[in-house]
Amino acid sequence: MTLAFDNTYARLPDHFYARLAPVPVAGPRLVKLNTALALSLGLDPTALDTPEGLAVFAGNQVPAGAEPLAMAYAGHQFGHFVPQLGDGRAILLGEITDPQGTRFDIHLKGSGRTPFSRGGDGRAWLGPVLREYVIGEAMHALGIPTTRALAVVTTGEPVYREATRPGAVLTRIARGHVRVGTFEYFAAREDHAALRRLADYVIARHDPALAEAEQPYLALLDAVIGRQADLIARWLGIGFIHGVMNTDNMSITGETIDYGPCAFMDTYHPETVYSSIDRHGRYAYANQPRIAQWNLVSLAQSLLPLLDEDPERALDIAQTAVDTFMPRFEQAYLAVFRAKLGLMDEQADDAEQIAGFLAALAADNADFTNSFRALGEVAAGNETRWSDGGAIAAWLPDWRARLARETASPAERAARMRRANPAVIPRNHRVEAALNAAVDGDHVPLDALLRVLASPWEMRPEHAPYTQPPQPHEVVQQTFCGT
Repeated sequence: MTLAFDNTYARLPDHFYARLAPVPVAGPRLVKLNTALALSLGLDPTALDTPEGLAVFAGNQVPAGAEPLAMAYAGHQFGHFVPQLGDGRAILLGEITDPQGTRFDIHLKGSGRTPFSRGGDGRAWLGPVLREYVIGEAMHALGIPTTRALAVVTTGEPVYREATRPGAVLTRIARGHVRVGTFEYFAAREDHAALRRLADYVIARHDPALAEAEQPYLALLDAVIGRQADLIARWLGIGFIHGVMNTDNMSITGETIDYGPCAFMDTYHPETVYSSIDRHGRYAYANQPRIAQWNLVSLAQSLLPLLDEDPERALDIAQTAVDTFMPRFEQAYLAVFRAKLGLMDEQADDAEQIAGFLAALAADNADFTNSFRALGEVAAGNETRWSDGGAIAAWLPDWRARLARETASPAERAARMRRANPAVIPRNHRVEAALNAAVDGDHVPLDALLRVLASPWEMRPEHAPYTQPPQPHEVVQQTFCGT
């Protein structure tokens, strides 16, 4: 097995990370290998599915060219600043480039204690590791920027959480692992040289054209703001709730990262929360845009020394930049939901139409995904499921009047809506059932779920059971981190 490493992060100064190898495990076994991802990266799946590949995925062997390290970062966790977090159970093995020249990190999660572990065991257990695999693949198929999993291995060792659990290691692939919290780490230490070095690194790796900008660090902040505005709008469009939007879980690349207690809504309500640790709803569905802006304020504050030598002037520059987030988010949000409602043109009442349908969903306790999908069938002229009344039925005449002001044909509109409204999402009860079965050794439900999630826009006969909302006894009330 050969990996052509070129490790740019490892060439940064030593205080950006701690160099160490993963902690070996007793009895590794390959559980999942993401063949499609391997091929897209230019890797040979048959070479990965070998004893040598297993040893690398488990952390038992450091491949040639790798320079393993644990990254340093800080973060605001539920609004409270922690000046040192870092990779407490993860190792960045190194970086490779795919055939298109895009650089990716290879990252082991659950690979043992590091200097940043803060008393933790540095390990992960199989359930949450498989959950990250499943949700990452679902997000990718849905067109959402995301990290993905290349492999899952069990360790042959127990980990201790609320009970004894089987240990596992996830091999994560990402365009980068620099977070808002990475900038906060150096800003908190007033290490302006390191802050500049980090910003220069991010620009060179992810936004090289910005190096020619008149104010490259402001341009970097602006680029991150734009990526986050687009990402959060996409999250809301599929009913996704991250669950732990701490600043150490916000990637500079605009990828969704760190799938812990995340979930997809069944019944729509803007205040929906699943995360067991989000006791006050800070990261509820509808709060995610506001929290993204809050996190971006933290990034802007960290960048102040680079924006201008005059502190007051730097603050004004940062504030002006952050103030663009909400208009940019709203523009992205309108584009996402126009497509979901089949609104082909931009008109003044678009926001009112969107808000009206969402309010009707909440009033009728309607399923988010299925209701948008069904609306596409109404647009095609098929029978409405809402003929018996209710808030959605009362909203439909206004929507039809809005559509009458456009020239698109019903077939054209319905086709667009099918491309904007998935038939299948990773419903919480389906995910939980598949993970529980896999932990017990039965991988048939997990494999079936992954096959369906790979084509979320299609409605095939085998997909039908996966579109159904949970029965009352199947409802998942809470999701968990697994740490």
